[in-house]
Amino acid sequence: MAEAKPKSKAFKNWFDKPAAKALGAQMHAAWSGFDSPAFQRRATKGLSSLEFSGRVQQFADALAAGLPDDIPKALGIVADSLPRIMPDADSVTDGWLQWPLGQFIADHGLPHFEESMHAMVELTQRFSSEFAVRPFVDQRPDETLARLQSLTSHESQHVRRWCSEGVRPRLPWGKVLKGLVADPGPIWPILDALEGDTERYVQRSVANTLGDIAKDHPEAAVRWAKACAKRGGADGLWIAKHGLRGPIKAGHAGALAAVGFLPPKKVTASLRLSPKTVRVGASVELHAELSTTHTRKQTLLVDYIVHYVRKTKASGGKTFKWKSVELPAGASAELTKRHSMKTTTIRALYPGRHRVELMVGGKVLAEAAFTLKPAL
Repeated sequence: MAEAKPKSKAFKNWFDKPAAKALGAQMHAAWSGFDSPAFQRRATKGLSSLEFSGRVQQFADALAAGLPDDIPKALGIVADSLPRIMPDADSVTDGWLQWPLGQFIADHGLPHFEESMHAMVELTQRFSSEFAVRPFVDQRPDETLARLQSLTSHESQHVRRWCSEGVRPRLPWGKVLKGLVADPGPIWPILDALEGDTERYVQRSVANTLGDIAKDHPEAAVRWAKACAKRGGADGLWIAKHGLRGPIKAGHAGALAAVGFLPPKKVTASLRLSPKTVRVGASVELHAELSTTHTRKQTLLVDYIVHYVRKTKASGGKTFKWKSVELPAGASAELTKRHSMKTTTIRALYPGRHRVELMVGGKVLAEAAFTLKPAL
């Protein structure tokens, strides 16, 4: 989705009084019967106590209070109110303002399939309907999946992307589609139709949907990705690599083979870390050496796993990408990489012994360790 994201204020505060005023004006311009001041009062009541999702829901509820009780008419007004269509994937619009419209469709549109689908097709060309469509996939799966399938050839790349993004079983921030988690079979025809799309914007969504499936059905995801890579040339290979990044990081042999990385043959490796003692905020340098006695060139995927010390003192492994290496017959290769030990918003660091494993083609071939100490 393309939008102007908030910068200087907390994310949840995007939906504030100015946003309510702007959305109220947008709706009034589409339907003169919309009471914008009343909408603003309802939308902003007690906002300070609400998180982001609560604010979106309150804005959507305020829309419902101000739009006609005739839901098909209300859905038509929603569609008519939307701003200009985004011409391409890189366009930036004030798309976040449209989020409550999608929530309104999700909350009230289920009994009115055609009007809701029309509104979502329009909305996804300005923001996204990937959240709005999820109740339809969940509760009206047959007709919704059939409609999405029919839209995979739509002229708008935003609509084509929506066909894939809307059926992601584990869409971030979205409700888990338990039916598709259990059985992803209905998703494959949609991905089949979109795998040859020339827009990377759409390809990325196909890959993300494949990645969701791989979390629960890795073997099925690998089979589809392997066929996609074979049929689709460079683009198909890109989709396969991006979609299987989870299994690839985990060293899944089938996933690695699907994207052209075979298990190492007659390869030995060593790993050295320097310095041996590192302070929080500094970096540790990884020095790896690969050697082979095999008589043919090999393309090897090299990753490494850092086993971080946790608060409970148990260590947990996190895989990091390193690089792919062309190792000629009977040759050796040296690799060097710096790994930061700075605290981030997603990872707290704790002192102690940190083990590092070198993974080549999905197999751990060497390991070493360093000691992390508190920052000075």
